[in-house]
Amino acid sequence: MPPPSSKTAWDFLPAGWYRDPQTGFARAPSGFVPRTQLEHARLGIVTPEMRAVAERERHLTPEQVRDEIAAGRMILPCNHRHRGLKLEPMAIGRASRTKINANIGMSPVSSSIEEEIEKMEWAVRWGADTIMDLSTGGDLDACRKAIVEAARVPVGTVPIYEAIVHQPIEKLSIGLILEIIAKQAEQGVDYFTIHAGVRRAHLPLVKNRLIGIVSRGGALIAKWMLIHEKENPLYEHFDEICEIMRRYDVAFSLGDGLRPGGLADATDAAQLAELETLAELTEWAWRRGCQVMVEGPGHVPFDQIEWNMKAQRALCHGAPFYVLGPLVTDVFPGYDHIASAIGATAAAYHGASMLCYVTPKEHLGLPKREDVKQACIAYKIAAHAADVALGIPGSREWDDELTRARAALNWEKQFELAFDGDTARALHDEDLDIDTDFCAMCGHAWCSVRISKEIKEFDSGKDPAFLRERIRQTPALTEEQRQILERRGYLSPEEIHRLAHKTRLAMGVDSSKKASCHSDLVSEQEAKQIQEEKLLSLRIKTQKEISS
Repeated sequence: MPPPSSKTAWDFLPAGWYRDPQTGFARAPSGFVPRTQLEHARLGIVTPEMRAVAERERHLTPEQVRDEIAAGRMILPCNHRHRGLKLEPMAIGRASRTKINANIGMSPVSSSIEEEIEKMEWAVRWGADTIMDLSTGGDLDACRKAIVEAARVPVGTVPIYEAIVHQPIEKLSIGLILEIIAKQAEQGVDYFTIHAGVRRAHLPLVKNRLIGIVSRGGALIAKWMLIHEKENPLYEHFDEICEIMRRYDVAFSLGDGLRPGGLADATDAAQLAELETLAELTEWAWRRGCQVMVEGPGHVPFDQIEWNMKAQRALCHGAPFYVLGPLVTDVFPGYDHIASAIGATAAAYHGASMLCYVTPKEHLGLPKREDVKQACIAYKIAAHAADVALGIPGSREWDDELTRARAALNWEKQFELAFDGDTARALHDEDLDIDTDFCAMCGHAWCSVRISKEIKEFDSGKDPAFLRERIRQTPALTEEQRQILERRGYLSPEEIHRLAHKTRLAMGVDSSKKASCHSDLVSEQEAKQIQEEKLLSLRIKTQKEISS
């Protein structure tokens, strides 16, 4: 396994700075005014945002938060503009609890600002620590503005998406990219995914992959470089990007444009070549006072996850690692939130600081409200399991408290401590709607927990803080709990068929033919027009049917 790097962000101070051997903090040139959390931390300053993080991360002091940020091992994504709104400061790093991100955003076939705001609020309710707006359709400016204004958590974007929404990729210019980056920073976005690590020299390494480039940003940049026969403009103009991001304290999320999209492509030459460039860019951004985290794979066999995490830690000098999954198998579409949460637990244990959720709709379509909940819970489980295994102070206490409640057969306390108490209560009451000293699985005679509690030599179930009445009627299920039970089970074959074929019926094609929006049959412009005229109207009609 690659050993940890001997360097930190302290080894990459800006020109004219030096570290005072007496205080251990940096000295900046005369007249320098710090703008970023990293610059404040290097100067030994504890900011109000660092204090707020320490209040959330009870095992850390404000000074420890400052020191981790100064070393580059932690970031505090907090755009000056967003801080003036509803943002509640948080931190991403190995010393803090493992964080999870939820992706939302409008697509060209599914555009509704209200729906994305609802998904954002829903994701935060179910544990998302940050949100990424990955919109590629509709009014991007209005959607982003609404999300930033409503978000209590940091918001990330991929600026290049907006750059190519209204024009072909071949017409993309660095001037437009910088203009969009500045505009989004002004709006209050807290971190940007910047795909500056995809180099022209890397592209031949992708040639023999099973699935090529699966990152949208990576694929767009690759196409631009091949068309123009030039280097990645994001790499060549990285200094100018740093200047904009420093001005607002927008953190870098250095994008992994060559991440593997299948197990066969994991840990290949293309992925590792890009990672080496991301390490270079990490040092580059630190020298310009910017906060940095690095994005990672992707689809990775379970046995390769530890090596991938430790390779990033070694090359990028401990900068926080932000990974998608990783998925440990490719053959469970519809269940990729589970396949990826398995990999995410291992990734967080071995080095990742933030996990990007994968929903059941991954590889299939745009996630809906229930997909968001299922993904957030799967990733909250992965993050918490890793924190317990890592010994993050305070993590295991939650589990132990619930175990004490379970041992005492104190159902109400169990549901109070459960992450999703509504679902736990609904599933319990589905079979047995009284709180007694056994559950419907075992019954009275076979309940091992009840038997252990009655053995006088055992401590099990006797904690006085968790004692309860022996048997009592439970309160009626809430509306939300009732709906949980109603949604259980499976859709009928008729309903599945109707949902699966609603688009085909609307387009007037039978099962043996491709729809007229397919790019094999019509030009790209015609396909886009059909998509906007028919598919969007179909979605609006379907929503009205559901609401009525």
